[in-house]
Amino acid sequence: MKNQLLLFLCCFLWAQIKLIAQKNDKADEDAFFIRDIYNTALTKGQSYPWLEYLCTKIGHRLSGSAQSLAAVEYTRQMLDTLGLDSVWLQPCMVPHWSRGDKEIVRISQSAMGSIDLHALALGNSIGTGPEGLSAEVIEVKRLDELETLGRDKIAGKIVFFNRPLDPTQLNAFAAYGGAVDQRGLGASRASKMGAVAVLVRSMTTRLDNDPHTGSTTYEPGVTPIPALGISTNDAETLSRLLRQDQVRVYIRNTSRMLGMKQSYNVIGEIKGSEKPREIILVGGHLDSWDVGQGAHDDGAGCVHAMDVLQVMKRMKYRPKRTIRCVLFMNEENGLMGGKTYAEISNQQHEFHLAAIESDRGGFTPRGFTCESEDKSFDQKFKRILAWTDLLGPYGLHLKRGGSGADISPLRGQKGVLFGFEPDSQRYFDYHHTAIDNFDAVNKRELELGVASMAALVYLLDKYGL
Repeated sequence: MKNQLLLFLCCFLWAQIKLIAQKNDKADEDAFFIRDIYNTALTKGQSYPWLEYLCTKIGHRLSGSAQSLAAVEYTRQMLDTLGLDSVWLQPCMVPHWSRGDKEIVRISQSAMGSIDLHALALGNSIGTGPEGLSAEVIEVKRLDELETLGRDKIAGKIVFFNRPLDPTQLNAFAAYGGAVDQRGLGASRASKMGAVAVLVRSMTTRLDNDPHTGSTTYEPGVTPIPALGISTNDAETLSRLLRQDQVRVYIRNTSRMLGMKQSYNVIGEIKGSEKPREIILVGGHLDSWDVGQGAHDDGAGCVHAMDVLQVMKRMKYRPKRTIRCVLFMNEENGLMGGKTYAEISNQQHEFHLAAIESDRGGFTPRGFTCESEDKSFDQKFKRILAWTDLLGPYGLHLKRGGSGADISPLRGQKGVLFGFEPDSQRYFDYHHTAIDNFDAVNKRELELGVASMAALVYLLDKYGL
């Protein structure tokens, strides 16, 4: 009996040792493959030259514009050179907004006399008309202050929204989220109270002379009024003058909507060898605002996604699941590319096991945030956390959080949505400005982003969820 028990214990221990050895072998295999991904992305990557062409040869890519269509054709051609299984254009209708003439925002009456402010019309804003408009300015910090002040104090005035980003927020996106409502909804809320226009402090913690644009939304039934962003330095000046006396400002902009235009999402994929109906998406948005070159927002995200497929093809990696790159159109002022993609995907009964969006710039990678509407997400998240040992050596975290605007319409498929998260500290220095240009992007940081996304794609493909 003792001999039988001893034999059983020996067999059990041997089985455990063998299992541990197998796990270690798999971990070593994964670690070496991820190291090869990084080596390939850092020595054979194409993201940087692709971004250079996109930014310097094509330039800004406002949806509906000729430049946006040039970007569609260029990225389609580049994907077509990679030997993918499929490359195609997916039609989508997008709004086309025109900025018009250079904006004028001028303090016409104050203790310091006439001062021209650095300004940009906010996306989707209407114009003032050719003659412009002039009115007294009233400053507020929050949307709810409009109700407190009442229509009598606001009607006929220009409302100046001057809430800075919270500098105590360590994550700059959290600071942005805490202030951007005044840009998105300020014009609508002020119009309801009789205001004739709005000025909005730019969405950055930095004090400079670079105004930021960005989308504004007119709520149903609201009379549209002009909405313009001013630089943070000018916001400080205007606020200081308002503390001294009344201030009158002259505004002129000729922005207008030009209707809906035909555009496209750009898609390329490597078909899965074992589970082709399970899709792992990597993507960014191809459109940008019409100032600057859209380098960090979101040229970097587009070339990240494209280069993930290039790296995998170069490594002769044959995925189990379908790896799909999607360059979405019209994230900035309508999200029509993301909505159209999800609608067609649902009609075709597709399933996105995972979707990874890069739309936070080309800075040093810090990790990924993820979310899902699947009731079993807690269990899936535990499996995702198990990859920390493999990604941690590259400085990457895995945590719960948001994902991306373009992939958000896929939530109903109940896959896991990931947001690629680079270091956020400098992003809003460039976001939606004329200085978001190719020279603001570091080659090595950009390539590390490709490697980080490709490593996560490899783990998702190999192990699923």
